[in-house]
Amino acid sequence: MEAAEFRRKQSSPEADAVLPTAHGEFRIRAFRDPTDGKEHALLYVGDISEGTPMIRIHSECLTGDAFGSLRCDCGPQLQSSMKAIQERGHGAIAYMRQEGRGIGLYSKMQAYALQDTGLDTLDANLALGLPGDARKYDFAAEMLYSMGVSSIELVTNNPDKRNQLLEQGINVVNRVPIIVGQCAHNRSYMKTKSARMGHLLPN
Repeated sequence: MEAAEFRRKQSSPEADAVLPTAHGEFRIRAFRDPTDGKEHALLYVGDISEGTPMIRIHSECLTGDAFGSLRCDCGPQLQSSMKAIQERGHGAIAYMRQEGRGIGLYSKMQAYALQDTGLDTLDANLALGLPGDARKYDFAAEMLYSMGVSSIELVTNNPDKRNQLLEQGINVVNRVPIIVGQCAHNRSYMKTKSARMGHLLPN
């Protein structure tokens, strides 16, 4: 779908508004994926169609983002990205409704229960017959295209995210590491991401 057609179908004056936050003022635009009906959001600052904006593709994590869970680093990553983008004055967070690495909240809680018995985050998903990571970023790329964005600095530790965006035609000119939120409660989680899932994290 061409960017102009995508923008016409997705956006209206009612779908884009000012969002004041603890980190400063953003604009927020809502998108609906026509393939599954899921609604996603783009939180942005400045004219991101110009230059090379700082972009974070952030998958929904109710436990971390809303409840401050220490089992993961998702909440701190979201807050740190908001702060960094405000400081840059030019960037966006694509907030994707892909809870639990794409397996959904109910299955994520089932995986948590298995983790409580000693399985790591990857093996817990696999024990449920689910993918270790089911997330896709094609619609995130569509959201960026609709805003006139095709070249970005990507805030991530996950090479798969970068590779998927490259496959969708988004030029990732720089990867910005985001090392925050590590603590005793998520030490195993972080180790699994690094050792078994290819995330670029310090040893």
